[in-house]
Amino acid sequence: SRGLGDVYKRQILPSVITIFLYITIFGNFIGSRLGDISGLPYIQFILPGLIIMPIISNSYMNVVGSFYSGRFQKSVEELFVSPLSSHVILIGYVFGGVSRAFVVGFAVYLVSLSFTNIPIHNVYLAIFLTLLVSFLFSILGFINAVYAKSFDDINIVTTFVLTPLTYLGGTFYSIDALPQVWQDISVFNPIAYIISSYRLAFLGLEETSLILSLSIIVVLIIILFFVALMILSKGIGIKN
Repeated sequence: SRGLGDVYKRQILPSVITIFLYITIFGNFIGSRLGDISGLPYIQFILPGLIIMPIISNSYMNVVGSFYSGRFQKSVEELFVSPLSSHVILIGYVFGGVSRAFVVGFAVYLVSLSFTNIPIHNVYLAIFLTLLVSFLFSILGFINAVYAKSFDDINIVTTFVLTPLTYLGGTFYSIDALPQVWQDISVFNPIAYIISSYRLAFLGLEETSLILSLSIIVVLIIILFFVALMILSKGIGIKN
């Protein structure tokens, strides 16, 4: 029970409080003055992006924290003397992040229902996207944990990569409303495609091609998975 309490306090509760503040400030106070976007109330328009934010951060932080702690305490070395193969070890860590992301994402969605009615347009697509996105950022968390030299290093990607890309990915606005130069820059932001596909799953609003978004996510997963598998197989950051 103590372990479940720690998960609730450290993972679920902070995400719930954050989504509450975002919805209250941006959705209600500011959104009431902005009007509709793409034919939808502003609070509904931003909710898919607000739900994906804790999914990304929790899947990433769960794996980077777990694996780096194992490195720091030398307990991860026990895995290398066990009969487990590298891909089994990697998948085990990754699915730890995936499961945490699903729990937090569901909790955040329940909180959002207290503010506005946001039925899921395509439940199966939403679940599939959550699986892909959490899988992707869990792998990214694993790679960062391998190269981190201190506990401060595990927050570098969150601070300087994930957070800027999330805010610039159309969470609080439509990409189409940006000047052309920023629209062109957004083409290279993978989180913009993730948020767009989530809006399609939740609201039925297609901003970019779903096939293109899924292709980008899957390609990134394949590339990062094989990079992480190579790192784990060679023991980089662990054996040396």
